[in-house]
Amino acid sequence: MKKDVLINWRTNELASRSPQRRWTGTVERRPATDPAERRKGVLLLVTVVLVWGLFWPVNKVVLESLTPLWSLALRSAIAVVALFGVALACGRLVVPPRADLPVLISITLLHIVGFTVLSTWALQILPAGRSAVLAYTTPLWVTPGATLFLREPLTVRRAVGVAIGLLGLFVLFNPLSFDWSDGTVVVANAAILLAALMWAASILHIRGHRWQSTPFALVPWEFLLATVILTSFALVSDGVPVVAWNARLVSMLLFLGIPGTALAYWAIAMASRHLPAVTTSLGLLGTPVVSIIFATLWLQESPSFSLVAAIFLILCGVAIGTTGNR
Repeated sequence: MKKDVLINWRTNELASRSPQRRWTGTVERRPATDPAERRKGVLLLVTVVLVWGLFWPVNKVVLESLTPLWSLALRSAIAVVALFGVALACGRLVVPPRADLPVLISITLLHIVGFTVLSTWALQILPAGRSAVLAYTTPLWVTPGATLFLREPLTVRRAVGVAIGLLGLFVLFNPLSFDWSDGTVVVANAAILLAALMWAASILHIRGHRWQSTPFALVPWEFLLATVILTSFALVSDGVPVVAWNARLVSMLLFLGIPGTALAYWAIAMASRHLPAVTTSLGLLGTPVVSIIFATLWLQESPSFSLVAAIFLILCGVAIGTTGNR
């Protein structure tokens, strides 16, 4: 991703303003040279990494009380309220242009619904740390996808990055040590990898689309559509939820919907205005590391040697493949 910048996973606000130009994922506005602005950008970036790092363990705890579909529907509904509030407060709430409707639907179905449903279902079964690592294989699939569908050149550097990342996956799924007899665990791992592929497909559409508005301007509407879809699926599949509501569950849902979704989207868009794209990209690689730390301290998960080695190889591969030639 920047050129495959990881920030674009969360639909960056800084798309090209010209309808005749494609948004390539590069940040159009130069980062500020003012030290105070840079410090602000670093603070926002660190905040997002911490929030998204905590997101996976919190989500796993929420799944003890709610089904995957209802946890997603409620989280998405909370995010809708917060996102529309942020957009109104910033004076950036606009009706999506008709030309951007295909990409709005694509992001909603592939990323917000497809990715989250599969990864949340798998999170019930797999450790939070492992789930986060598998989800962050997304840029590995973007690189060959961009070559196949967007005709972007597959440079030696990108090829090396993909190869190292795939080596990390091999370490994580060592055929000699992986428990292939547990079909549920096998399917759960495959579900998160499929989720990462769906997210990658969404990113490719984002990069190939000719934008009329900006990606960030579409986010409230994407979550509104996702809330309608997820709530409908939850009612059909699970019926009206019977939940023992308590302050702990409500506070975790509020965390997932407001800081974990709405404010994090806004913060990463703001951070990209004050920091170089590569700094933002590499900074976001800290998210699965933070997830493993929180899962170890809070959920008492014990990261194995293969998981630590895999995350090192995968993140090194992403870092090599997404940075420039220098």
